[in-house]
Amino acid sequence: MFNFWGSKEQQLGESRPSSSSEPSPQQPWYSHSLVTSPSSSRPQSSGGQIPSHVSPGEAAGIIALLKDKSVDELGKLLTDKNAYQQFLNSLDQVSIQNNIREELRKETLHLARENLEKEPQIVELRNQCRIIRTSELATAQEKLNELENQRDEILRFYSPGSLLHRLQDAMKKGDEESEELQQKYMEKEIDTAAFVQKYKKLRSLYHRRALIHLAAKTSSIG
Repeated sequence: MFNFWGSKEQQLGESRPSSSSEPSPQQPWYSHSLVTSPSSSRPQSSGGQIPSHVSPGEAAGIIALLKDKSVDELGKLLTDKNAYQQFLNSLDQVSIQNNIREELRKETLHLARENLEKEPQIVELRNQCRIIRTSELATAQEKLNELENQRDEILRFYSPGSLLHRLQDAMKKGDEESEELQQKYMEKEIDTAAFVQKYKKLRSLYHRRALIHLAAKTSSIG
């Protein structure tokens, strides 16, 4: 028995080609650095569990698809990048992600085209803003300055000091008119009845103004 297996192994050894003449197996398309033990390539969490980016249901579905493939098909996935990519794109999860990405790409292109179509309007609005700043804004600023000057003038006109000054001028003018009326009466240019009526009116107005002036001056002093 020993000689039989020994002779069989010898015959097999003689019938096998030397290792130097064997064709090299097809190399996998992925990098060998990516194929490492789980403990070295995937960080451990604090609880000792390996985090996973695939849910158990999704993983079970992928495993079910791989179980139906032959050894040759599995080998082709490891050695043929196109075959692997085709298998990857056939997964529902990848298909959904690809569809979402395509929709986002189309939406981005749509928004970009809309922005490009609106560029002339944006340029026109920018030009209008420039015109407003250089012309209409300058006109509005000039009008505003004019209104502010009018406001300041009105405030000065009705200020207490200005009112007192004009009241003094009115009292002085009333005195002058009373003196002129007296002069006309002395020169017989006006009769007594007319003189009394006008003189009384002038003096009453004078004394009212004098009382107002005195009250305003006392208020300002207090």
